[in-house]
Amino acid sequence: MAVGLFTACGSDGDTGGDADTAEDFDFSCPERTDGEPQIDEAANESQPFVFGTPGDPTSLDPILASDGETFRVNRQVFDTLLDADCTDTVPGLAESFEQNPEGTEWTFHLREGVTFHDGTPLDGAAVCKNFDRWANFKGGFQSPNFTYYYSSVFGGFAENDPAMGIETESIFEGCTADGLDATIKISHYTSSFPGAFTLESLSIISPASIDAVADVTIPAADSPLPEYTQTVGTLAGTGPYMLQDWNHSEQEVTLVRNDNYWGEPAKVKTLIFKTISDETARRQALEAGDIHGYDLAAPADAQALLDGGYQVPIRGVFNLLYLAYTQGHTPLENHTVREALSYAVDRQRIVDSVLPAGGMVATQFMPPSLPGYSDDVATYDYDTEKAKELLAEAGAEDLTLTFCYPTDVTRPYMPAPKDIFDIIASDLEAAGVTVEARPITWVEYIPTTRSGECPLYLLGWTGDFADPYNFLGTWFAAPSTEWGFDNAEVFDSIAAANTEPDEATREELWKTANEAVMEELPGLPISSSPPSIAFAPNVYPPDVSPLTREDFSQVSFTTGS
Repeated sequence: MAVGLFTACGSDGDTGGDADTAEDFDFSCPERTDGEPQIDEAANESQPFVFGTPGDPTSLDPILASDGETFRVNRQVFDTLLDADCTDTVPGLAESFEQNPEGTEWTFHLREGVTFHDGTPLDGAAVCKNFDRWANFKGGFQSPNFTYYYSSVFGGFAENDPAMGIETESIFEGCTADGLDATIKISHYTSSFPGAFTLESLSIISPASIDAVADVTIPAADSPLPEYTQTVGTLAGTGPYMLQDWNHSEQEVTLVRNDNYWGEPAKVKTLIFKTISDETARRQALEAGDIHGYDLAAPADAQALLDGGYQVPIRGVFNLLYLAYTQGHTPLENHTVREALSYAVDRQRIVDSVLPAGGMVATQFMPPSLPGYSDDVATYDYDTEKAKELLAEAGAEDLTLTFCYPTDVTRPYMPAPKDIFDIIASDLEAAGVTVEARPITWVEYIPTTRSGECPLYLLGWTGDFADPYNFLGTWFAAPSTEWGFDNAEVFDSIAAANTEPDEATREELWKTANEAVMEELPGLPISSSPPSIAFAPNVYPPDVSPLTREDFSQVSFTTGS
């Protein structure tokens, strides 16, 4: 889907309207239609490109990050072994790779002549030093609050710390280097690979950077991030931009072009990411010329921006918004109560009134574009009277629940958190549930929800790579405090699908896993929707990504108005 400069590949050109069913939904990746621009080379060299973001990054060490705003900055600075083009896995630092028939050995053939920003050459030993560092993390480094993606992909660490709650055994068996080759061995096949090798959290940093932080510790899961993750100067990557400054008080991260980049150099010399949490303020900053682009343009603003000559490309859809039921809180462990809450919510109203055109009600915890999407999952259509009957059946007519939602942020899957909260809260109250609102700032939101503190909360996910495990496995591969349930059938069904090498068999197993998850009903999938991004008229934008993985080295100022 697209508005303005992009059209959907393989579509009939329709760029708007509702998509109420999976059959109607267009997940195509957008294709540029704007032709070659007239580049303003002088402006590229003299004028910083300023992009408005909804939230601050959290960490300059990629392995200690799990949020999109941090990834947006870090992916300009640090490269991964493999990359993503649309949702396809393509070469990155490795110009090619191969796997053994069992999918337990992955050999990467690295590009020649790549150097880190500190001048160190890239080779297989540098890659292995990164993987060995991660595998041997200790203490608080093992907490999902810090290394969420690593433990999701590899299961655990060389020696799991019981205090961090990681109980699964690591599948990482080692990394061996031979010149420009690096071979990573895992204990068994997983459908996460090769896609997981594109994850920004698994970006490769220089060996000197690793040595510089070798003595850093994170004592506990609730410890603050180490100081080196908050300041420029310690970590070096290989990306098209280098870190220059992070001004926390001004909420700005400044990057400067890497003239020794192994690929095509960045067009604009200086790139600034500036946090503007309010979406109206982001639009006003663009219109005032204070910034040159911003993310998550409000659906109501899109047409007005287009009419004003601005560019508003809309990404392909690869996300999911959900309402979580944390079963560590009574009576959410009661399946009948969870059913009642699910029937109470009018998800179509959220799609119609809050989300961009092209959104759809979700029936399961992954978008229909992925193999394994099932037409046979249990569904919970909006029915207030049925919700009341089920609450009475469960003896929960006087139910009171705390409902958490994030403030000072918008997300690709959640363009207006407070508006979505208001709709759901009113629906629950119509069914007889008393809702106690708990707004939480975004910086505290993820740790709070992961710790199981919120009985109900809104959250979502933008896919990292095109495999069902990146959705279902991220949430439901093992017991966790954020969901609070222990259902062996669910965990076993996900493990069976994830470890099945045969593609056709694996797809059927993912359908079974989807059905098991929706029978458990750990939460209510709400919607998938197409997030938009806005740029000034005199900007040649980057290719927009359904994974929100825009490469800002593609950006240029143009001579047009």
